[in-house]
Amino acid sequence: MLVLLPPSETKAIGGTGAPLDHAVLSCPELNPVRDKIASALVELADDLPASLAALDLSERQADEVVRNQELRHSPTLPALARYTGVLYDSLDLPSLKKGERDRAYRRLAIASALFGVVRGGDPIPAYRLSGGSVLPSIGSLTALWRPALEPVLHTIDDFVVDLRSGAYATLAKIPDAVVVRVVSEDGRGVRKAVSHFNKAHKGLLARALSTSRAEPGNIPGLIKVARTAGLRMEKTGDRAVDLFT
Repeated sequence: MLVLLPPSETKAIGGTGAPLDHAVLSCPELNPVRDKIASALVELADDLPASLAALDLSERQADEVVRNQELRHSPTLPALARYTGVLYDSLDLPSLKKGERDRAYRRLAIASALFGVVRGGDPIPAYRLSGGSVLPSIGSLTALWRPALEPVLHTIDDFVVDLRSGAYATLAKIPDAVVVRVVSEDGRGVRKAVSHFNKAHKGLLARALSTSRAEPGNIPGLIKVARTAGLRMEKTGDRAVDLFT
């Protein structure tokens, strides 16, 4: 099983791992594009105003540009420890037992504007780049990633659960993935996609799929794991499920 998470804009700072080495990351086929984007991002960081504009940052976020400038030399952390925010707070990696954390590293992956996709245990540095960004020297990230990333994701034989957000879903289509929609339901049974609790519930589902020894291979198995963890989930299509807040 592969659970594909969205990344977060915010990242934990520092780390204890060796500097970035594309050779140790999952999906080595993506390394040429990873290196091209990293080089463009480091080069862009030499021009602070241009970086702020391209990355849609304010002057108060200049530290993010410095991190990009140093991304080839700064220390790394496992990807699941690097990303922060509501989803990753709900996953709560530090509280997982060793076996559960090993499953999280193996089962969970993160969509990334810089790396395309990384497994949960892949060592990565702090950086700032969004899926919708356009870098002056190389253009649209979608145009770069789609021809490289889609063939790699299409070869995955695992049961794929897609929790990506819109900007990252456009980087590569995964036809056979099961897409999870987070919804609320009113007293009349009318469902509505939610934004406020979206990330938190995706994090809870990721945690359930990390703590469970059972490894779902289909939608009924996914729903069973979710329900065991106290989450309400319902199949809505051949490759679609609703997760209720």
